Amino acid sequence: MINRLNRLYTNAWIRLSEDRGDVPGWVLVAVMTAGLVTALWLVADTQLKSVLQRALTSVSKP
Repeated sequence: MINRLNRLYTNAWIRLSEDRGDVPGWVLVAVMTAGLVTALWLVADTQLKSVLQRALTSVSKP
């Protein structure tokens, strides 16, 4: 029983230590997110400013 647990632990440790993840995938997700945010900002800049201004004005009124 102990040998079997030891083998399971060793196999799990080897698999986890060899796993480097999907770095190019995460980089692609980060770049695409930044691109979407930039595109939305360029398109909706004036609308976003007016929404924020109206929200701040409605909060700051006594």
